Amino acid sequence: MSHSRQKIDRFFLISAVVLTIAGFTVFLSASLGLLAQSGANFGVVAAKQAVSLCIGITFFFIFSKIPYIQLKKYALFILLGAIGVNLLLFIPQLTLHYNGASRWLMIGTLSFQPSELLKIAFIIYIAAWAHFAKDKLSTIRFGLMPYILLVGILSALLLAQSDTDTLVIISVTGFIMLLIAGVKMRHMAIGGVLLILLVVCVVIFRPYALQRVKTYLNISKDTQGSSYQINQSLIAIGSGQISGRGFGQSVQKFGYLPQPTDDSIFAVAAEEFGFIGSIILLILYLMFAASSFRVANRAPDIFGGLLAIGIAVLIVIESFMNMAAMMGLLPLSGIPLLFVSHGGTALIMALIMAGMVANVSKHRR
Repeated sequence: MSHSRQKIDRFFLISAVVLTIAGFTVFLSASLGLLAQSGANFGVVAAKQAVSLCIGITFFFIFSKIPYIQLKKYALFILLGAIGVNLLLFIPQLTLHYNGASRWLMIGTLSFQPSELLKIAFIIYIAAWAHFAKDKLSTIRFGLMPYILLVGILSALLLAQSDTDTLVIISVTGFIMLLIAGVKMRHMAIGGVLLILLVVCVVIFRPYALQRVKTYLNISKDTQGSSYQINQSLIAIGSGQISGRGFGQSVQKFGYLPQPTDDSIFAVAAEEFGFIGSIILLILYLMFAASSFRVANRAPDIFGGLLAIGIAVLIVIESFMNMAAMMGLLPLSGIPLLFVSHGGTALIMALIMAGMVANVSKHRR
C-alpha cells in the first residue's frame, strides 16, 4: 500500500515530550530523599539519570528515522538476539544479583537489564507474525500456538531471573495485540487460562511470589516486615491529600519509604503533588496511549499498527501496575514507573519504543 512520508504526528510528539519532562521532574524531586543517606548520592544519581535521558532522547530520534518496515524484516533476528542477551545471565561472572533476583548484566561498571530488550523484541515479533499470518490468524496453528510457544520460551528465561512481573506484562501485551489482530476470542481464552495457571503455579512454588500475595491480602500484618513498604506507601499517598505538600517536600522519602526513586516513586509523587498531581500523571499516560492508538489507526499496514498498539499497551500496563501496587490494589512488584523511575535501561528502552511509534506516525495513510 502506498503511503507518504510526513512529519512525526504532533499529538504523539507532544504527549511523549510532556510525559518525559514530567517524569524527570518527579524523579529529581524524589531523588532529594537520597540526601538523607549521603549528600553525594543525589548528585551522582541525578547525573546518571540525566545521562540516560540524553541517551534515550538520542535513540528516540534515531529510531524515529529508521523506517519501521526494517524492524519487520529483521523481527526474528531481533527476537533471537534478545533471547541470546538474556541467556548471558546464566554466566555467573556477568550477572549482578540484587534482592534475590538475577536480572542485570554487569559490563565493567555499567549494569543492563536484558528483559527490557526482550519486551521490545517480543512486540516487534508478534506484530511481524500477525502481518505474515494475517489471513490465517483465526486458526489455532497460526494464531494461538505461536503465542503459547513463544510465551513458554520466555517463561523459562524470565522465571530463571525471578522476573514474574515482566512475564505477565509481556504475555498480556501479546494477548491484546493478537486479539486486535484477529485471533479468535475463544482461542485466546485458552491462552488466558494457561497464563493464569502459570501465574498460580509461580505463586505456589516461588516463596517470594507467595509472600507478595500474602502481604497483598493482609497489609496490616507485619507492618515492620513484609508489609512495611506498602504501608509506608499508603501513608505517603494519604499525606498528599488533594494538592500535595509541594515539590521536594515529601517526608516519607527521607528514610521511611524504601526505594523512593525506584519502585516507590509514585508514592513520593502522590505525596508531593497530591490527588490532582496523580490524576495529571495518569492522564499523561492515557494521552500517550491515545496518541499511539491514533498513530496505529492511521498506519498503512498491520505491522505498523500493531507495533504502535503493542508499545502503547506495554507502557500503560507496566506503569499502571506500578501505581496500582503502590496503592495496594495489586501485589507489590519490582517493575519501574516508566519515564519516571530511576533506571537507565528502562528509560532508554521506553524512549526507543516511543521513537518507533514516531516513525510509524511518519508513514500514515
